[in-house]
Amino acid sequence: MRYFAVLAEELHFTRAAARLHIAQPALSQQIRALERQLGVPLVHRTSRGCTLTEVGQRVAAEAARLLADVDAGAARIRDLVQGRGGRLRLAYTRSARGGPVDALVARFRTAHPDAEVAAETAWTAPNVAGLLAGRLDAAFVRPPVDEPALACRTVDTEELLLALPAGHPLATGRRRITRAEVVDLPAVMWSRANGPGMFDRTIAQVWPHGGFRLVRQEPDDEQLLRAVAQGDVVAAVPAGRARALKVPGVRLRRFTAPTPTVDVALAWHRDTTNPAVHALVALLD
Repeated sequence: MRYFAVLAEELHFTRAAARLHIAQPALSQQIRALERQLGVPLVHRTSRGCTLTEVGQRVAAEAARLLADVDAGAARIRDLVQGRGGRLRLAYTRSARGGPVDALVARFRTAHPDAEVAAETAWTAPNVAGLLAGRLDAAFVRPPVDEPALACRTVDTEELLLALPAGHPLATGRRRITRAEVVDLPAVMWSRANGPGMFDRTIAQVWPHGGFRLVRQEPDDEQLLRAVAQGDVVAAVPAGRARALKVPGVRLRRFTAPTPTVDVALAWHRDTTNPAVHALVALLD
């Protein structure tokens, strides 16, 4: 079930296998065995990856919840047996590393050298699910996050840039791009399920009057920019991540005012009693 949960996040057998540290054929065999056991297909296999069937989507949601409960319980048992304190289970968001995010964690490690930081990286949606399930103590997310049980503090604000193929007519020159110029341009994005708040905020700022034409979805920022480099689509991307990846064949252009932006926030459960979380949050004051 854990193999299927990872595949459901990646939607690509090779990337899922790499993340699980197993061979791709072995992962395929495990998924087929699970499908036989359940008696229904869970994924549609394609030449570029896979998509979840309707049943697969429901199974993936339930699997994520169950595995979060198992992981949280195992962590609590380990802490109890080892008498360990000062442990921070922290998740980064895939689209935001470096800058103020890494600086905040570095300050925490310096201020609390005896605290154990167990870090991982995922999209905003699974990070939120991990916080609600008790599997995570704190997580970096892309707001807005519509969960009353969670508290959020902004850590950084990034400008959204337009990523264009190098040969696109709008890729030349230095003037800023207007909203009207991107109306109805074929666009690529990651799945809205990965981070509904950021997805909707991006569309609302870049395509405020409509004309958002989604023709392709990719699993992460690097693949998104590689899709742009192929020459068929454009994308609105956070400046920090886009500049760090430096994908050949992509030109980054700024928008006219008002400048579109997205935030990175630290999120945690309002009812947490973990001193490490409170210490991390205090560094934002």
